[in-house]
Amino acid sequence: MIIRGGENVYPREIEEFLYRHPKIADVQVVGVPDERYGEEVLACVILRDGYDNLTVEEVAEFCRDRLAHYKVPRYVRVMDAFPMTVSGKVRKVELRRVGVAG
Repeated sequence: MIIRGGENVYPREIEEFLYRHPKIADVQVVGVPDERYGEEVLACVILRDGYDNLTVEEVAEFCRDRLAHYKVPRYVRVMDAFPMTVSGKVRKVELRRVGVAG
């Protein structure tokens, strides 16, 4: 769970919503530290074939009027692959580190 400005944000809810975006093949949502809100929402995405870019503005526009404002990802990072554990699970801790390093 991400706690952003006192609001509980469930990454899975945002991930399931963002899977509907036409450019997104896979997505993982994590919280990254933020001075003002405690945590901010970072969406790490793998794009569908044929696409090479996705901006924060595109994601915000897609989410507008369908997702609460505090759930809209503040940061978007396009990746080729997600870091995985030996058992095949996504290493969200590593995604947080990547998000902080920016």
